[in-house]
Amino acid sequence: MTQDAGGYQDNPFVAQLYDQVIPYRDRPDVEFFVNFAQESGGPVLEVGCGTGRVLIPTARAGIPISGLDLSGHMLDICRQKLKDESLEVQDQVTLIQGDMRDFSLGKTFSLVTTPFRPFQHLLTVEDQVSCLTSIRRHLEPGGALILDIFNPSLEAFTADNLGEEIGEEPEFTTPEGIKVLRFNKTISRDIVNQIIQVELIYYLTHPDGQKERLVHAFPLRYLFRFEAEHLLSRCGFEVKEVYADYQKNPLGFTYPGELIFVAHAC
Repeated sequence: MTQDAGGYQDNPFVAQLYDQVIPYRDRPDVEFFVNFAQESGGPVLEVGCGTGRVLIPTARAGIPISGLDLSGHMLDICRQKLKDESLEVQDQVTLIQGDMRDFSLGKTFSLVTTPFRPFQHLLTVEDQVSCLTSIRRHLEPGGALILDIFNPSLEAFTADNLGEEIGEEPEFTTPEGIKVLRFNKTISRDIVNQIIQVELIYYLTHPDGQKERLVHAFPLRYLFRFEAEHLLSRCGFEVKEVYADYQKNPLGFTYPGELIFVAHAC
């Protein structure tokens, strides 16, 4: 993640709740990344591995995988989850706390992945290029990168909803019996620099009835399709595929959908 890890390091509650948030828990990308990892034969590097949502299923598939993340809170949750796995699975995993903009792991990989948009926590072209250059340096000859970002929705970016809490998600209950509702809010949009300031707002109701409001605030930078392709080319990659979703449908199949690039080192 970036220097402040997108707020994940400053807000330990985010890591504690992360795997229970229903849109994250049910996100349909795990099989997509596991299949690519199996096809590559490994080893795999996952940049922004977080709590191991994708990393652990990859290890279960028998693929050696290293996970890089700046957030110690997220990595602590990942380590706790790994303790419940078999020794065979644990032996496939290496976790590294580090900055995705500049890292040196002393080994190369057949596949590098960035599930669920950690790249969009990089707010400048300089940081984006530094990250992609570091990734390129860690790829084996002919190795591949899967860059996972969202496809910007022009309608969403021009909607008249700044400062409004929207997008109520299904309520979930933590193992401690805390009921949680989550909303999101766009605080500002910097159209020139393509940066949006976002808040994720968690409303907690504790078993004793006590209520609590927690806020995870962070900026995101969005990229358009050809902007991302030029960045990849600049950093030594050739784009092979661009998908709109995790079923490998082509860009344009749905709108806005995702922007999922499969790029090979060249």
